[in-house]
Amino acid sequence: MSKRFLIIACLNIAACHTAPEKPERYGFGRPATQHEIDSENIAIAIDGKGLPAGAGNATAGRVIFIAKCAPCHGPTGTEVAENRLVAPFGDTAHVKAIGNYWPYATTLFDYIRRAMPFNAPGSLSNEEVYHLTAFLLCSNRIIDSVTIVNAQTLPAIEMPAKKFFVDDDRKGGHEVR
Repeated sequence: MSKRFLIIACLNIAACHTAPEKPERYGFGRPATQHEIDSENIAIAIDGKGLPAGAGNATAGRVIFIAKCAPCHGPTGTEVAENRLVAPFGDTAHVKAIGNYWPYATTLFDYIRRAMPFNAPGSLSNEEVYHLTAFLLCSNRIIDSVTIVNAQTLPAIEMPAKKFFVDDDRKGGHEVR
């Protein structure tokens, strides 16, 4: 049998054989419940929309920080250069940290809530996240040590670096609303 005949025969067989129709379900898994969807839908907008109930202060936040964050960031958030969190605006350390780089305080809450601590992301309660947020904002000299951080006060906090960020108002591509 010639090579050419074999190739033509294979092409004819392939053309005549149709792929089986894809099943609607594969017989495993289940649709997510609304509770499961809601528990993962925890995004916080820069204006504070989505912030949960709760409140925090820097004093309680320091205790939590030492217990849960210091292994990666050091006891004050300045000791580990590659994981530095504290660098107040105007600090000459030339590192990007919360105090001199982040444009929105609500983003700090959102990030801590989703991603920290590194070894157990998402394990902190909302109260713990508010306390940690207050501690880090205080450590970066953005709020004072008695300021209470909650869903009303956090969006009102002006971050020093905000003026260096530009809103992305491009049109025609993927638009964030």
